[in-house]
Amino acid sequence: MTYRERIHALLTPQEHHVLSPLSSSQRIQDYLDTLPINFEYARETCMSPRLVMRKKTAHCIEGAFLAAAAFLYHGRVPYLMDFQATLDDYDHVVTLFRERGKWGAVSKTNRAFLRYRDPIYKTPHELGMSYFNEYFLPDRGKKTLTCFSKPFSILRFDIASWVTTEEDLNWLAEALDNAPHFPSPAKNICLRPVSYTERRAMGLVDWRVRTSRYRRRRASEI
Repeated sequence: MTYRERIHALLTPQEHHVLSPLSSSQRIQDYLDTLPINFEYARETCMSPRLVMRKKTAHCIEGAFLAAAAFLYHGRVPYLMDFQATLDDYDHVVTLFRERGKWGAVSKTNRAFLRYRDPIYKTPHELGMSYFNEYFLPDRGKKTLTCFSKPFSILRFDIASWVTTEEDLNWLAEALDNAPHFPSPAKNICLRPVSYTERRAMGLVDWRVRTSRYRRRRASEI
């Protein structure tokens, strides 16, 4: 059986109903945009695609896993790309895809930045660098991206271990975190701080935190 056939065999009718229409990168992105951000009110999570479809919420890495499953469902080969930042900022994960020999990315984020990339990039490195100027702290305008991973294939893992499991995927997040990364070119370069207007734009969000108890910026907000 192909990877696509194995995924089809393991999914419930409800899951087929969700994934069947997501036949393009744009449709996958549109679906992710409808999901409220997972603010992890009760605890930190790293949900599988099955749990995301059931709970109808996701933060960045959970959205990346779901996007990867959607591509595979339709017989396309996705990759994950991990972005790592300085200690005062948060990591981010996107799902890479190829169309007509060019690279693009699907991204689940709550902010005005770090979003979808059309398939116009010649290499994954070129695509990854397109996020550099969007990775910053909104209070100071400090650019924070330190490195991003090479395309990370998820095909090495058994489908049941990550698509349909009821358990958190912390082990997969760690594997991605430990994968080879490209360093960003920021070292020994005098970087211009992000402008005031761009920092104000960072305040634009799709979903707002439910209560004042969660005023502290969380990883799930990026």
